[in-house]
Amino acid sequence: MFDHVTLRVTDLADATRAFAAVLDELQLAQTTSTPSFSVWGNFALTQTDDEHPIARRVHVAFIAPTPAHVNRFGQAGLAAGFADDGPAGPRPNYAGDYYAAFLKDDAGNSFEAVHRVGERPEGNIDHLVIRVNDVQAATAFYSTIGASAGLALRRQTADRALFSVGASDGSLLVIAGEPTQNLHVAFSGQDDDARRFHDDATVAGYRSNGEPGERPQYHDGYYSAYVLDPDGNNVEVVDHHRG
Repeated sequence: MFDHVTLRVTDLADATRAFAAVLDELQLAQTTSTPSFSVWGNFALTQTDDEHPIARRVHVAFIAPTPAHVNRFGQAGLAAGFADDGPAGPRPNYAGDYYAAFLKDDAGNSFEAVHRVGERPEGNIDHLVIRVNDVQAATAFYSTIGASAGLALRRQTADRALFSVGASDGSLLVIAGEPTQNLHVAFSGQDDDARRFHDDATVAGYRSNGEPGERPQYHDGYYSAYVLDPDGNNVEVVDHHRG
């Protein structure tokens, strides 16, 4: 499953207020609030710095309990300063009984609330969409880490590829376009998964961004590894050793 998706923003306080307004309408409570991080379950914001610029061109879709929650998400987003990227309503071109609203920020990131009948993924995130320079290269990367990160390739065409994420049936979609930048996405796993993830990726020629090991600066028992995807986004497999 998605352990967490983290976006860097230029003003954490302002972004926190805006996201609190829209995510409250989806009954997604803020779980962490520090000077460095604002977290709602498996979605997080953090401040940019000299080494870590703003995230751009990411699409995050949040689970909505009902269509009425989708409506309120869209209304709250406009009031909070997001741009309208698609009004609330049914999307007959999508699979199933799909009801959604779309918002966009100044960095070109888009955010969706979606209600669908049936089982929902664990956590807050229904699906994540990233744009890539080369669909074939991105598909090869996410396939390489698939066994350790819980990804399975479901469909691929010339301009997109769809991966399921873990047993929870979330999804990761990579599509051709001006690439997503400065995204951090973490997948849940065990210590062995983090080590295999790093080994599989680096043996295949992808760049390490942090070898497997404990990260006590996050919390006791946080064990993870990091690699960069072909467009430079930071990908992690993490075991929290909780429970």
